[in-house]
Amino acid sequence: MFLLLSAFILYLIGLGDLPLRDWDEGYYGTVAKDIYKSGNWLYMTYHNEPFLLKPPLIIWLINMSYLIGGISEFTTRFPCAFLTACGVPLLYLIGREIFPSRLPAIFSTLVYLTLLPMVRHGRLAMLDGPINTFFLFSIFCLLKSFYQQFWIIGVGIGLGLIAFTKGIIVIALGGILGTFCVLNKSLRIFKNPVFLGGLILGFFPVILWYPLQIIEYGEKFIKVHFLQQNFDRLSTAVEGNQGSVWYYVIELVKYSFPWLIFLPGGLTLAVKKYQQSWAKLVLVGFILFVGIISLMGTKLPWYIVPVYPFFSLAVGIYLAEIVQNNHQFYPKILGILLLIGSVASLGGGVYFSIKTNDSQLLTLSILIVITFALSSVNFLQNNCDFTFTLFIGLYLSLCTFIMSDLWIWELNESFPVKPVAALIKENTPPNTVVYTSYAYSRTSLDFYSDRQVIAQNLEDLKKSAAISFYFLLDSLTLEKLNLNNYKILGNTQNFTLIKTYK
Repeated sequence: MFLLLSAFILYLIGLGDLPLRDWDEGYYGTVAKDIYKSGNWLYMTYHNEPFLLKPPLIIWLINMSYLIGGISEFTTRFPCAFLTACGVPLLYLIGREIFPSRLPAIFSTLVYLTLLPMVRHGRLAMLDGPINTFFLFSIFCLLKSFYQQFWIIGVGIGLGLIAFTKGIIVIALGGILGTFCVLNKSLRIFKNPVFLGGLILGFFPVILWYPLQIIEYGEKFIKVHFLQQNFDRLSTAVEGNQGSVWYYVIELVKYSFPWLIFLPGGLTLAVKKYQQSWAKLVLVGFILFVGIISLMGTKLPWYIVPVYPFFSLAVGIYLAEIVQNNHQFYPKILGILLLIGSVASLGGGVYFSIKTNDSQLLTLSILIVITFALSSVNFLQNNCDFTFTLFIGLYLSLCTFIMSDLWIWELNESFPVKPVAALIKENTPPNTVVYTSYAYSRTSLDFYSDRQVIAQNLEDLKKSAAISFYFLLDSLTLEKLNLNNYKILGNTQNFTLIKTYK
């Protein structure tokens, strides 16, 4: 209960304080709004156009949130944040099943709770946090089924929820479970008729929904949903999201400190104790999934999220090994790395707070510096209190982080969306399409304006301007278009909203 409460605080506090982020949040929020207005749950739309990109489970949950609490940032993010938070106690239950004592289970769960990427992506209206929770549910049920076979029904339900959330990723995650069972010599549980019942129960909505979409949209659904959104991402960099084979290793290095410094020890320990179930689970999950996503053509930071439960288990068992070895096993290099992290955090915090004139950054960096410095001192003195200092300090730092306007730093990469959306909404009729000179279309702008705002290059804008349309233009593009017959409807954020006439 304490772990669940701690997770809810971290995942839900200040959840609606910042605008929705582009792409996933804007997409899912807008589609859920369409369902909210039309009542059509079966055939999802994005501004009245078929939405064929993802299965509907999370979007349905967001719409249910709208029906209960109205349309807002909080209700948009709540279902995903709530589900992701539930993964924290689930990881603890998994730890209790596979580890010989309680301490590594506790440590693993606290690592998972205080991982920056999990908190950041788990609080957003994105699919990856809920996917982790459904996957953890499947793992827990699988482990329980080794002793009580009825639990195998939960594996099928969990996998079905994954498929109804994000499609064919279930093949990779199901493959990890199958490989673990092969190595653990536990394939007999899949012969249990209850497992088939669980699969039927879990995949029943999937089996029902997909044929209905294919009947309604035909080849277009197959091309967009299966090929473009799934199989194309394996071989090509969809929408320019590319990277090297080391992309996800770099992501781990950038965002999982300080727990990253304990990961090599945890993986090494798993190799040494490979005959134990926990070691097989950690190695199979970590190596297979990192390998799969590293070979994919499309690279996005949140694809690595399903690795973090295995990451946390590896780090948790290693921390427990250090603490339980009676002060005899404290590799000094780890303490030195914590000290280096403290110095780097101080330097980075001072530099960026001065550069951005943002005191929030300085406050956050001071908290992190104190956490790393105290942990380093305790570690170098062979004092097991370093774990307590790290957990408490990181938790407080993350609480400070998510209560600031820093936690969705992508919002600073573009213009503030709400003033522009208000301008469009106040000066255009409902269901209007607006064309913009901005470099790309923003789904968050579509969400807040209740209009579809489509980015066009100069040549396409000229063609559209020959017809009566609404345009959101920067001053330079407005000048280049050399329009004769138009009306200015308003200005904000260096944009001018106009209507052209034939």
